[in-house]
Amino acid sequence: MIESADRATRTVAKEYHHGRTPAAWAGSIIAAIAFTLGAVAFVLGPNWTLIWVASVLLVLSLVTGGVLRRMGYGQP
Repeated sequence: MIESADRATRTVAKEYHHGRTPAAWAGSIIAAIAFTLGAVAFVLGPNWTLIWVASVLLVLSLVTGGVLRRMGYGQP
């Protein structure tokens, strides 16, 4: 009985967060800010300084998500 329960918990114990982790939230929020800033920069002219700032923020969102994931705040 205990052996079958152990086997059942091993197969069912996978957790799927569907992105509900601090790493995913941080990366998504920073990326959303970057896309919003980039859209505003295009509407304003285009304002190339803001476009480059938005591009840097977008890359920063990827780095932030990866670093937080490696620190244990994301899915393995």
